[in-house]
Amino acid sequence: MFLDHPTFTATNSLTEPDRIERLMRVYGYAVALADAAGVPGFVEKFVQLHDHKGTLIVFWYAAPTEQEKAFFVRAWESRMGDGTANVEHEA
Repeated sequence: MFLDHPTFTATNSLTEPDRIERLMRVYGYAVALADAAGVPGFVEKFVQLHDHKGTLIVFWYAAPTEQEKAFFVRAWESRMGDGTANVEHEA
């Protein structure tokens, strides 16, 4: 069982706690996509997910591949996320 989950932060999270909940759903969705695609070590490559006014920012320990970036875009575009492709990556 993996226990070292990333940190979830959001602008205005104190007044809009659902933003943190949304990040947790997106996290699970992206990890499931990576697992289904057989991408090893994906869950260990990023340290933080941040929702900044509807933009998902993923902070990575190591530079992500295009496929790994796409998992977060797909998750953020879904009904679990914001419904947009506004995703940025920081390595």
